[in-house]
Amino acid sequence: MVQRTPYLLAYDIREPRRLKAALKIARSHATGGQRSVHEVFLTRSERNGILEAFRQLLDQQEDRLLLIRLDPRARTYAIGTASPMADPDFFYLG
Repeated sequence: MVQRTPYLLAYDIREPRRLKAALKIARSHATGGQRSVHEVFLTRSERNGILEAFRQLLDQQEDRLLLIRLDPRARTYAIGTASPMADPDFFYLG
């Protein structure tokens, strides 16, 4: 069985083209998140790959990346209230 470790991936990128590319990289591994902060579960090789992809993408003078390993035994806490879904219970396509 493949060992995956939870991480928190966050970035601050100034240029819109690089920001869009960073979102694509992050969402390819993300299980959740919002805007520029994502929860990802990565194998060691996936972690190395995502770090290399960001190394090639980011401008070291303008952009920032943070990848924090999370303790998989830690309890999850939810703060705040989720917004109800805006979509109706069903859609009619006719």
